Amino acid sequence: MTAKQDVVAQLRALIASGELTPGQKLPAEPALCDQLGASRGSLREAVRELEALGVLQARHGSGTYVSQLRPAEMMRGFSATVDLIPLDGLLELVENRRVLESHAAGQAAARATAELDTELSELLTSMERETDHTALSHLDARFHQRICDAGGNESLAALVEVFRSRGSHYDIYSIEEVRRDSDAGHRAIAAAITARDPMAAALTAGAHITHIQEWLRRFRPSPH
Repeated sequence: MTAKQDVVAQLRALIASGELTPGQKLPAEPALCDQLGASRGSLREAVRELEALGVLQARHGSGTYVSQLRPAEMMRGFSATVDLIPLDGLLELVENRRVLESHAAGQAAARATAELDTELSELLTSMERETDHTALSHLDARFHQRICDAGGNESLAALVEVFRSRGSHYDIYSIEEVRRDSDAGHRAIAAAITARDPMAAALTAGAHITHIQEWLRRFRPSPH
């Protein structure tokens, strides 16, 4: 274990034990070096690593603080790594997304409001009219994210967004078959939510994500 890794482990232990709490300012650098038995260089490297992971936050002119450690924020910290995963790895992530998004759609149907119905209907109309593939990808993201948000689990919604964001680098909407079936899948999900049918919403969402996985495996588009 390097000196930096040792300091990272010690800081993580302090946070996990509750000695350093969410939102708390870290002690001054000299005091923290003494407490951890670390050099300033090792401490600074460790702090930078934990900042990159979203565990610590540097505030200009104020110091370094433990982040609020909200699950959704921690999930988003995965995105920098996930965006590097090649297609074969992405196919595994899509399988995880299927499980998560099926649950979210079922929860959305159970919690749905007239406002959600209207939003989904408007997004469906916009998607079906859109001819620009980049704009369509953004609309698709909004549709799926709105459903996940409506499910009421912030960390689940954040994790789905991390998985989905990598998939957005692959353009499959230029394929007519995909576009047609995708529109139908979106319609089926929205209809189940509007009908307040959690089981149907979960099943249709799962089927739609399975189709995405099949399209990626079959057409193997190049990332952009």
